[in-house]
Amino acid sequence: MRLSALGQIADAEWLKTPGLRPDMNLILGKYVIMPDHFHAIIVIGPNSFNRSGHTGGGRFGPQRKNLASIVRGFKSAVTMYARKNNITFDWQTRFYDRIIRDDGEYDRIEQYIVNNPAKWLEKYGIK
Repeated sequence: MRLSALGQIADAEWLKTPGLRPDMNLILGKYVIMPDHFHAIIVIGPNSFNRSGHTGGGRFGPQRKNLASIVRGFKSAVTMYARKNNITFDWQTRFYDRIIRDDGEYDRIEQYIVNNPAKWLEKYGIK
């Protein structure tokens, strides 16, 4: 997949993600930036925000130090670049997340990401 200027910014911003949140112990897995969407695996390792037994007291608190905040920060950085450079595009309003529960599921999702560009090209009849 050849990335547009905005795709290159999305790539750079995604790669910066662990460095921007070192306290979350993030590991980037396979990812792909497509012309009209993005797929990624991200591992949120053990950290003080997701320790075992921490329930947050049953209250809805600030949405930070979680997957939603990671996605929000990524989307925000790409959007700011696009606006500064008069690039028109829209994000999906939501994102699909899934907890990967075992190695087999991880392998299947990773393979889906790796194969996504070829499937997209096939879908749109591009050679």
